[in-house]
Amino acid sequence: MVAQFLGLKLRLMGNAFRRSPWQVFGLVIGLLYGVLVTFVVVTMLIGARFVDDVDLVRNVVVVSGGIVMLGFIVLPLLFGVDDTLDPRAFSLFGMPSSRLAAGLGVAALIAIPSVVLAICALASIVTWSRGALPALVAALAAVVAVLTCTLAARVTTSIAAFLLATRRAREIGGVVGILLIVAISPLIVFLLSIDWGRDGLHVLRVIADVTAWTPLGAVWAAPAEAARGLAGAAVLQLLIAVAFLGLLALGWRALVAKMLVTPGRVASMKTYSGLGWFGRMPGAPVGAVAARSITYWGRDARYWVSLVMVPLVPLLLVVAFTVIGAPIGASLALLPLPIMCLFLGWSIHNDVAYDGTAVWLHVASGTRGVADRVGRLVPIILIGVPLIAVGSVVTVWVYGDWAVLPAVAGVSTGILLNGIGLSSFTSALFPYPAPKPGDSPFAQPQHTGATAAFVQGISFVLILMLSAPSIVLTVLGVLLGPAWFLGALVVGGGIGIIIAVVGVVTGGLVFERRGPEIMAAALQTA
Repeated sequence: MVAQFLGLKLRLMGNAFRRSPWQVFGLVIGLLYGVLVTFVVVTMLIGARFVDDVDLVRNVVVVSGGIVMLGFIVLPLLFGVDDTLDPRAFSLFGMPSSRLAAGLGVAALIAIPSVVLAICALASIVTWSRGALPALVAALAAVVAVLTCTLAARVTTSIAAFLLATRRAREIGGVVGILLIVAISPLIVFLLSIDWGRDGLHVLRVIADVTAWTPLGAVWAAPAEAARGLAGAAVLQLLIAVAFLGLLALGWRALVAKMLVTPGRVASMKTYSGLGWFGRMPGAPVGAVAARSITYWGRDARYWVSLVMVPLVPLLLVVAFTVIGAPIGASLALLPLPIMCLFLGWSIHNDVAYDGTAVWLHVASGTRGVADRVGRLVPIILIGVPLIAVGSVVTVWVYGDWAVLPAVAGVSTGILLNGIGLSSFTSALFPYPAPKPGDSPFAQPQHTGATAAFVQGISFVLILMLSAPSIVLTVLGVLLGPAWFLGALVVGGGIGIIIAVVGVVTGGLVFERRGPEIMAAALQTA
């Protein structure tokens, strides 16, 4: 039975070379990259055998091994993997779940990541061949490490295929992935802020000491402890690694048994009554466009990602400044709200492209450009007005001086209105292909030219340039006195209103004039 699964996996891997030439080329590049990584790692592991500082080698191997094992566990969950040997594909063959789980688990060893890991694990035996006991423990640990990483990837791959079968589940998984990346970003910033030349070895040792007693690092630490003469610690860590492998095996068997009797998830169809926002908005072109836009913002994952990123970006920036000890003190509290307004106003700079071919309704019905522009701004206004109202009060409360309230409100309002005005113009003049309706919000369609990068960059910079006067007045108020804060409110709000009105009017004229070009861009997204 196991031999049949191994043969099936080999045939599937061989069929990968029967695809299109470009796919085969990409596969070959991946193989060459794997060979290069294997050669570098094996060379380093063999060279580490001749390093006298056992503690340094142990710290590097434990931390690196823990990161590798974490990658095998987490990456399939975050990004998903094409599961060619999904257990549900064998549900009609009547095989016992235990035999099927064993066969699929062994077949998982035949994969490029597993082969690379196996070669590197064997090289680690040479690293710890500093005596009979360390070599024996290293050999056992190498086998356990390869089996653990492979089985962990097998488990998380099946979980991803099982739970992320529907489009909505994949979208939510992608958003959760972004949240996780942002959650660990303070740790990355902290690591980057360390003076590695002075404190690097100490930090590395602390991380290794903690990781060595977790399932991620115990299997890599056991040979090192044996080489250091700590046989008891080596045995205990090896037991932790074996216990973790046993739990994975039990979980894999239970997962296979569950998947064999559980059909694939199917997206549930929702039923809606009434006209929704179309029944609440005025029966006019502006109301119709606004109803469509609000509906998109409430249901489309492509807009959800924008909403999620609006509060996360300033949070990440504040954490980064805090970790690196930037000398800005209480003024740090003044940053989050303007940054959120910046990304909120900038988020619609390509809003037309998100319609896909549905934008033909606006073009064919003769909708006035100004009506289209104003209607698309309604969701941003509904979000931005409460955000500025509540955020200004919270910002001032955290800052500790209510005199700064006019400046905070003026800068935030100006940035939002500047973003609204520029986005109303750029989305009509420079639409570029966006993810298709229903596709992953993280997919970016291929297209020729540099329109996307140009529009994104220039619109972002122009918003900041137009908001610079109010920002400068706020900085002067912080440094010289509160008399400047009122000027920031007047200047920021005044410039913002002018840019918003001009952007909506000119954007409307461009929309009416460039109907065919907008439809052509929509066909690239559809």
